[in-house]
Amino acid sequence: MLDGIAGGLQPWWHYVGAYHEDRRLYHSAEPVYRWHKANEEFFVNRQPIATVGVVWSQQNTDFFGRDDAELLVELPWRGITQALIRARIPYLPVHVDHLDRDASQFSVLVLPNLGAMSDAQVASVRRFVERGGGLLATGESTLFNQWGDPRADFALADLFGAHVADPQSASDNARRRRSANDTAHSYLRLIPERRAVVDGPHVAGEPAVTGQRHAVLRGFEETDILPFGGVLEPLQVDVGAQVLATFVPAFPIYPPETAWMREPKTDIPGLILNSTAGGGRVAFLPADLDRRFARDNLPDHGDLLANLIRWAARDDIPLAVEGPGLIDCHLCRQPGRLILHLVNLTSAGTWRQPVHELIPVGPLRVQLKLPTQVHDKHARLLVTGKTVAALRTAGRCRIEIKSILDHEVIVIG
Repeated sequence: MLDGIAGGLQPWWHYVGAYHEDRRLYHSAEPVYRWHKANEEFFVNRQPIATVGVVWSQQNTDFFGRDDAELLVELPWRGITQALIRARIPYLPVHVDHLDRDASQFSVLVLPNLGAMSDAQVASVRRFVERGGGLLATGESTLFNQWGDPRADFALADLFGAHVADPQSASDNARRRRSANDTAHSYLRLIPERRAVVDGPHVAGEPAVTGQRHAVLRGFEETDILPFGGVLEPLQVDVGAQVLATFVPAFPIYPPETAWMREPKTDIPGLILNSTAGGGRVAFLPADLDRRFARDNLPDHGDLLANLIRWAARDDIPLAVEGPGLIDCHLCRQPGRLILHLVNLTSAGTWRQPVHELIPVGPLRVQLKLPTQVHDKHARLLVTGKTVAALRTAGRCRIEIKSILDHEVIVIG
């Protein structure tokens, strides 16, 4: 209920039947409704603030996902959005047909395996990037037209900096992913490799370190490989595009005597970065870590997805929240004030409903980018009923919250 309200829903509660033997259900809605009524002015006539737009369409589900929409459409979407929540990066869904109208508010667009796209929809994404916007595309994004028929190459191949190596195989790519063993013991090799200068056992012939790693690989300084678990097809990479990870094909995991890489290095790209003449940053992730993150919940996948989005957005994120826990962050504006709703999703059974126990988290340190019309030096906390200092520095303010049990709403202005 609280996360729905934070996301913009107006609450409505309905009891089925006029008589109930389980009287505990009367305690669910009443405290939420009392609190919402007391603070209703902050939950109407507000505009969400987000610089990340996650692109969707029903056509992609119907004509690309078809009878396997869970694997090809739902899991990639879920992986991207869960990575954003985990990284405390506000985002908004945006329909692919509305990009020319709505995309100006975003610094980066995300195409989570958006395979089915019309020429007009592709042109909208291209215009956004040519104006300097960032783009993260995963999997087979733009490889099929609006009816799910395969193209010979990615419609945004020039932006991705990558092309299908064998156009005849384009129609089989999704089928290969669909039929691939999801427990495949495959990896991504990070470039450049660093293990020769990292503490641990060393052997002759370790690759020399040939340069610094890109910022999107921050946090992976002590590993040359990341778990993947999927399959990849060869691609042709344009001159000037950067390949930061390559595919390591699956190899046995049992018995232990056979658990060694049969092909430790390939030229098959798993992550490509590119830039455009207009200054747009493009990250293309053929290795569909969004789908893998939704399925496996590996922290490495979530961290890399968040790094890529921040890089493509040029760190134009209006919010930073530091501290423990899984916090869903919803930032909105009303005339003269900002509203930040923090929902504590920390639970021993996160992503599995119902929540058995509320676990308090904190302290949390919040940093917000302030609009010019917001001048207050204090913030109201609508759940605990307290007022805290909002320290202002260079167009941003910093707030510290000692603890959150279920949620907190911060109002500045």
